[in-house]
Amino acid sequence: MTNDKLRRILGLSHSGTVRLVDRLVSDRLVERRPGQDGREVALHLTAKGAATRNDLMTSRISAVASLLDVLSPAETKRLETLLHELLARQDTSEMDRFTICRMCDDSACTNCPLPTDKGKRAR
Repeated sequence: MTNDKLRRILGLSHSGTVRLVDRLVSDRLVERRPGQDGREVALHLTAKGAATRNDLMTSRISAVASLLDVLSPAETKRLETLLHELLARQDTSEMDRFTICRMCDDSACTNCPLPTDKGKRAR
């Protein structure tokens, strides 16, 4: 992840993204490392950042699960199928996928249904 990619995913200005990353670094959630070329800076979650992300994901999944608890197993499966179809029919780019799925649980969603550039690829 680079500052520019993060900026585009979150829809922030360059300076807003730099300030955000500065705060994340200050909180020891993210660290900056050399990027692929001399101009880029790569952003990596620290152990604390990964734990925080996991906590956020657990809270998010818990909130959604409590909402869906009223559904029967058959209804849950039907909803899953409908959501998969809804996402598969979207006209999305790779950047759209990052914006829509930025809080996806990668362990649960191993084959993202969102098409990218009109071609389906695993995330």
